[in-house]
Amino acid sequence: KRNNNIGIDGIADNVKIMVLRTVPDGDEYDKDVANAIRYAVDNGARIINMSFGKAYSPNKQYVDDAVRYAEHNDVLLVHAAGNEGKDIDKHLNFPNKYLGEKEVSTSWLEVGASNWGDDEKLAADFSNYSHTTVDLFAPGVEIYSTAPENNYKASNGTSMASPVAAGVAALVLSYYPHLKTNDLKDILMKSTRKFNGLLVVKPGTENEKIDFAELSISGGIINAYEAVKLAESRRINSR
Repeated sequence: KRNNNIGIDGIADNVKIMVLRTVPDGDEYDKDVANAIRYAVDNGARIINMSFGKAYSPNKQYVDDAVRYAEHNDVLLVHAAGNEGKDIDKHLNFPNKYLGEKEVSTSWLEVGASNWGDDEKLAADFSNYSHTTVDLFAPGVEIYSTAPENNYKASNGTSMASPVAAGVAALVLSYYPHLKTNDLKDILMKSTRKFNGLLVVKPGTENEKIDFAELSISGGIINAYEAVKLAESRRINSR
């Protein structure tokens, strides 16, 4: 809630949050992830944030079926890319948008973590990345947010970047509730802030440089202002 002089100002203050404890203290079970997705969908969620991940998925079919269920019900799935500083095309991170051998979910948004500023440290040094799997980046360093026991603290991770992206998605959807999930994702992707050839330190390395645009499909960082502008322009053009 914004402007109440307590803690933080959220990204979207006219939405409802459904809090589900999907992960215990440790790695999540695929069955728990699948059940949580289905529960959220069945109880009216339009956007699901998933700030968890792991390097293996022994019962991936459970999750894949739940992802298909969310997609069928027009729900956007937003997922943290992980914090190993690796290319997740080569080092798989689960859950992900790949369903079976050939199917790819169109309702999935994979999020990497960006740092402060617009210099060579723009990509968070811990963030996973991929030019074909990560969709966009969002702020994930020193993000001040809620914490257990009625506290607030600053935290780092793609688990902070993912809810930033989910919050922007919720903001856009709250003003344009008739947007389909595919259109919402397309708006978020096409409205990202680009950096025109900026070389950054490649996550997971000491000083290897890479074009920031190569770290994700969109090549940019989520941009709430431009996302709302693009959604509004599409609404006007569709009249």
